[in-house]
This record gives sequence, structure tokens and C-alpha cells, in this order.
Amino acid sequence: MEERMETELISIPATPRASTPEILTPSGQRSPRPMSKEGGKSSTAWTPTSFTPRFLSPIGTPMKRVLINMKGYLEEVGHLTKLNPQDAWLPITESRNGNAHYAAFHNLNAGVGFQALVLPVAFSFLGWSWGIVSLTIAYFWQLYTLWILVQLHEAVPGKRYNRYVELAQAAFGERLGVWLALFPTVYLSAGTATALILIGGETMKLFFELVCGPLCTSNPLTTIEWYLVFTSLCIVLSQLPNLNSIAGLSLIGAVTAIFYSTMVWVLSVSQPRPPNISYDPVPLPSFSASLFSFLNALGIIAFAFRGHNLVLEIQSTMPSTFKHPAHVPMWKGAKAAYFFIALCLFPVAIGGYWAYGNLMPSGGILNALFVFHSQDISRGLLAMTFLLVVFSCLSGFQIYSMPVFDSFEASYTSRTNRPCSVWVRSGFRVVYGFINFFIGVALPFLSSIAGLLGGLTLPVTFAYPCFMWVLIKKPAKYSFNWYFNWTLGWLGIAFSLAFSIGGIWSMVNSGLKLKFFKPN
Repeated sequence: MEERMETELISIPATPRASTPEILTPSGQRSPRPMSKEGGKSSTAWTPTSFTPRFLSPIGTPMKRVLINMKGYLEEVGHLTKLNPQDAWLPITESRNGNAHYAAFHNLNAGVGFQALVLPVAFSFLGWSWGIVSLTIAYFWQLYTLWILVQLHEAVPGKRYNRYVELAQAAFGERLGVWLALFPTVYLSAGTATALILIGGETMKLFFELVCGPLCTSNPLTTIEWYLVFTSLCIVLSQLPNLNSIAGLSLIGAVTAIFYSTMVWVLSVSQPRPPNISYDPVPLPSFSASLFSFLNALGIIAFAFRGHNLVLEIQSTMPSTFKHPAHVPMWKGAKAAYFFIALCLFPVAIGGYWAYGNLMPSGGILNALFVFHSQDISRGLLAMTFLLVVFSCLSGFQIYSMPVFDSFEASYTSRTNRPCSVWVRSGFRVVYGFINFFIGVALPFLSSIAGLLGGLTLPVTFAYPCFMWVLIKKPAKYSFNWYFNWTLGWLGIAFSLAFSIGGIWSMVNSGLKLKFFKPN
């Protein structure tokens, strides 16, 4: 037996163990490579199935490590975006540490406000059917254009469109983009800020009268003086340096807007309805008057969905990389915000119209609550509602003024090639606040021309984004996407003209004497 074992050992060639290459099986265990059959003998050499010279492949070489490191660096840094050094000096792009929560706060603060309170006025001219259908169509239309703006923020690799005007220039051209977008965006920001001063000042006056009662009869402040008090508070808060720094204010504005919107319609619905209430549209003496009032009511609904002039600005405060592009957290925050916006706008419009019908005053549901139920509702609840409105207006002023502050400082830094000092920045904001105050004093009817504001600024929300999508993304000509966006864009322009005419007619017909609040 020993002789037999020795013969077998002699017949096996003594090869080193390392000469038998191994492969890794799917199970993770190592096994010898297949043996070649040459005359029934196993070969000690192994020939790979595909031969690639080592100097032609980066695998296993320092070049592969360099490529892997470079790929990781690019994924962390982002899209090799060409950054403008001036952006680091401006309020919109000074801080880029935003997130989905900040986006939700800012969108809620910009999307819910005093414009929701006048929605029942639109229903009083439209009736149930047209009112609900118009509000629903406008909501989903602006949600679609919001998605477009979020996607177009980084539509071109290596470029971030940080402002609405920049995206308009990329779509329509340098000069035409400025002409088309600059006026409505500035008008929307400044006009909204002025209206907020009027509403906030008048609400502060009502709050003070409710809290003080008959004890405050000696030398009370006039309405204009309350405007000045509210403007001073706005100027103090506007000293916060950039858009991300007002995220806490936006949260306060969003929460207070949700609370007072809910309180207003709940209090209205819970009280007995006024006598002689009717749900027929407000009767008017002529067909032309009915038509213009109808158009003005649609303009009020369009104005309820303002805030698209701030979408790109909000998104520009977020970091963006290959792995984590900015449109992902922005869209998450926007969806959450507009879910709550729907929970505010639809109940206020439907509940307010159900409670007051065509008896709704021109000032809106808060005015109706004060006129019809000031004796039925406790002073504490009314005072709390007014105080929430004041907080919401203070916060709304900040986010709508930030693009104007950004424009002021951009003009200064481009001329001086240096950032604004604290004193220059404060001076810009003080001057802007008092300009809005003087406009509000000179034109106190601005707070009640929501139809005209909605008509003039409607393209920013409903028309321009559709045109931008076609011109930048360039969908296939005559495809459904191409037809759909062109149709929505031109419909938005047509509605803008019609609603503006209706708003002008309503303003002239009222004798330019409309007031948001008309207490007894």
C-alpha cells in the first residue's frame, strides 16, 4: 500500500500552490479555475478569456483611483456651476443652507394671506358653480406652473437661475425677458407690501379698540398713524440680512395665517346666518356691469395664488449637488405648503359664501365677521383673530420685500464691486418701507383692488412658466406637451388682459374709495 501511494505522488507534477488561480463564485467561496484538457492532463497555465493589455486599461492603476476620487468630488461639489461672486453679497443667495422645511415655511407664508379673505367676495359675483370650478382650476393650474419653475431652476447644466427675471431672460432673451418679467414681479412684491401695510395698520387699530374698549377714548391714534406704527415694525424686522434668516418669521407667518383663516370661517359658519341671505350672484343694472364684475371676481381668484415670483428665489437658498439636487427638497416643501394652502383657501371661500351669501361686504370675510357678529362673538376671540392677522402681515411683508432688497443691493454691488455695509443695507430697507407707507397713504384703495392686482400679475403665475418650459426644454413640435403648454400660456395672457379690465372697471365704479375694513 505504501508503494502504491508513493507511485501516485510521483505521477502528480509538483507545482506550487499559487500556480492554480482561483475565482470567486457567486456564493462567495473560492474554487480552482477550470482545468484545460490536453491529453487528459491538467495544465498549469491559465489563459484569460479576453486579453486586455494592462497599459490600455485604468483598472488597477493609479488612473482609476484618480477617476474615482474625481467622480466623488464632482458628486459632492455639484454641477460645476459657474458661481457669480456677487451672489455671495446679495440677500437671496447669501446663504445656501436651506432645506425642505424652510421651503415649506416660505411658500406657506407667501401663499396664504389677506388675499384668501376676499375669496368669498368673488363667490358673491360668481355663484356656487362658477366659484368652485374657477377656484379648483386655478389651484391645479398654478400647482403645475409651480412644478415647472422648480424643474427649470437648473434646466441648463452648470447654471442656476436664482431669480425669476434671470429665468425669463434665459427663455425670452436678455432685453425682452427684463421687460416681460421685471414689472409684474416688482409690482407684485411692492404692491403686496403696500397692501400689507394698509391691512396690518387697520387691523392693529381694530385690535387696540377691542382690547382697550371705552377706556381709550382720549386722543386715539388715527388710521394713518397706525400705518406708521406698522411700517416701523416692518422696518425693524427687515434688518434680518437674508432670505434664510427669515425662515423663523415665515414659520410664524404661516402658522398665524392658517390659524386666523380657520378661525374666521369656523366663527362665521358657527353663527346664525343674516336674514334675507341669497346665493344668487349680486344683481347689477346692466350686462356690461355684470360682465366686468364677473371678470373682476376671476381676477380675485387669480390673485389668491400669488407667490410664484418667489419660487426660484426660495430654491436658490438650497445647496445643490449631483446626488442631492435642489429641486427634490424644494418640491417636497412646496407640496406640503400647497396642501395647507388648499386647506385654508377652499374652506374660507366656501364657508364664507355659505355664511353670508351675496351680503358679503367688499372688504371680505373678516369685515363681514366684524359687521354681522361683533356683538355675538366674544371680544377675546375677535381680538385674537386680529392679532394673528397682524403677525401674518408682518411676516408676509418680509418675504415679499426680499426680492426688492436684493435688486437694490445688486445695483449697488455691481457699481461699487463690493458688498453693502450694514448701514447701506439698513438705509435701503428704511427707504423702501417708507416709500410703501407714502404710497399707501396716497392711494388707500390699493388694499381692495385684488382683481386688478390679480390681472396684472397673472402671467407670472399662469402664463410665463408655460412659455419658459417650451422655449427652454424644447418639447417635440406639435406634441401634446407642446400644444398643452402653448395653450395654457396664451390662455393666461388672455385672462390677464380680461381680468385687468375688470379690475379697472371695479376700481373706477367704486369711486376709488374702497376700504378693506369698514367697521361700524
